[in-house]
Amino acid sequence: MVLSESTQHDPGDDQYRLARVAFICVENSNRSQMAEAFARIHGAGVVEAYSAGSRPSGRVNPAAVTAMHGVGYDLSRHRSKSTADLPPGEFAWVITMGCGDECPWVPAKAREDWPIPDPKALPPDQFTTVRDDIEHRVKDLIRRITSAKR
Repeated sequence: MVLSESTQHDPGDDQYRLARVAFICVENSNRSQMAEAFARIHGAGVVEAYSAGSRPSGRVNPAAVTAMHGVGYDLSRHRSKSTADLPPGEFAWVITMGCGDECPWVPAKAREDWPIPDPKALPPDQFTTVRDDIEHRVKDLIRRITSAKR
């Protein structure tokens, strides 16, 4: 399909640009990793998702890999990252996840704190409950970002 000049959009227009979203927790091994994955799954074409930790563990928790495998996402290719690994510039949204005073400042137009418990020591059924809560919250965030672009 060819767009006429009157229907073409400016690629620099915020309405058409992907919203950069960063999910931040302490270790970047569970919560923020799963949130980044769900943002990629449910926000394709809407968001550009990143995750990082204030004190990264250096590895993604195998329980998180297993939990995400249950929804068809391969988290084993992710790595635990520091906020210093985030691309420079302002994010549309920064979501902190239970790091409290340890959450570093990352420039953002909007920010939220999601009080989600760290599931690293939880049994599989409770870990899955946390995973599902994260998915629900990410879907809601994607809906809000999509609505704001209209």
